[in-house]
Amino acid sequence: MKYNPLQTHTWVPLTIQEEGESLIDIVKAEGEFVTDSEGNQWIDAIASWWTMIFGHRHPKLVSALKTQIDELDHVMLAGHIHPAAEALSKSLLELTHFDFHKVFYSDNGSNAIEIALKLTIQYYRNHPDLKPRSEFLVFSNSYHGDSIGAMNVSGKNYFNRIFSELRFPTKEFPAPNCMNCPWGKNVSSCATECLNDLELSIKQNEYAGIVIEPLVFGANGMLFYDKKVLIKLRQLATQTNTLLIFDEVFTGMGRLGEFFAYQVAGVKPDLLVMAKGLTGGMLPLGATLVSEFIYQQFLSKDPYHAFFHAHTMTGNPMACSVGYASVKLLQEDGKVLVKKLESSLEKRIEPFQKKLGKRIQNVRVFGGIFAFEYKETIAEDEYLNPIGKKIREKMREFRVLLRPLGRTIYITPPYTISEKSLDHIFLAMEETLLSFTDSD
Repeated sequence: MKYNPLQTHTWVPLTIQEEGESLIDIVKAEGEFVTDSEGNQWIDAIASWWTMIFGHRHPKLVSALKTQIDELDHVMLAGHIHPAAEALSKSLLELTHFDFHKVFYSDNGSNAIEIALKLTIQYYRNHPDLKPRSEFLVFSNSYHGDSIGAMNVSGKNYFNRIFSELRFPTKEFPAPNCMNCPWGKNVSSCATECLNDLELSIKQNEYAGIVIEPLVFGANGMLFYDKKVLIKLRQLATQTNTLLIFDEVFTGMGRLGEFFAYQVAGVKPDLLVMAKGLTGGMLPLGATLVSEFIYQQFLSKDPYHAFFHAHTMTGNPMACSVGYASVKLLQEDGKVLVKKLESSLEKRIEPFQKKLGKRIQNVRVFGGIFAFEYKETIAEDEYLNPIGKKIREKMREFRVLLRPLGRTIYITPPYTISEKSLDHIFLAMEETLLSFTDSD
């Protein structure tokens, strides 16, 4: 059955509400495939917004869910604890080699960011030797979510510009971009010139925290940057008693080859936020990992030192049980799967570039990410570049699900995707881009 957004009772997000938009009615899924109501099978090349890291309906995740529903469906976590939450918390801390001390659950990445921001503000309120702070340092190409707090620490862009009146104090700086360095530097010659203005500002002011996506700015173009940036930010944060917050909603759970991006960079943040692949995409769950020195400032009989924040479904047993199974899969062979996927993507770079020539730019691979730019540019809001929609629609003819970020085309397939499916995705991208003329 064919739908457009005006025909559904559901308000379909990030979709223009007009008759010309067509919706795919998905009814089943397995592995890297989803099936529509007409029986057509599609390759989910972006793992349903980066979540299905082990593919759809992985047997071990399904089994964990079935087992949990027979024991405990839900109980409020306030004043209670249950085995599924404790098991997942311990396993997550094990992934970090106990670099962190506590896990605070929420329902999604935006909420997990909100928790990190509120913990940061209250940390300074509770600390006996530090003055209250409230302003955050943020980066232009960052995206941390669509709720009010998460939106405020994202760069000003098409996602949030219309809501500028709701913003709280932040200081925005240009995002590092090692693909097109404004200073013309490469990794060997880089002295983190991109942080010079930030360094001056952080030494002259008292900021509460620095919020950044480590090594990859995801939703704003899959921009890669060097670990030198994070090393420098760690130094500056330590020198100025500023908390360093890493948003690993996208990069966590093995995306870049290690369990977390901070481990790839060798730079530990004070707070780490995760979601997306935490449950292998099966159920909503977010987590904020908290360093012990932060947690210590909340240990008090004074109720005003307590952290009063919760969600109704916080630590839902079914989500935690599936999350635990997902972490175990990651521990068993996640790194091997991502390394194999990375190698498979890298070997396709040269023939892909040779086939498409000057039509594409900045072809790049990092862990389970393959990204590049199509040649066309428009205005400042690249996400709204119509070429992205044209590419998405054309890829439907090949039964491949993509969602370009404007002219940035990327794939983030399940770590378990087959070589046959990867071959089909790349053939579809080649044929799609070759079908456009220089005037498109």
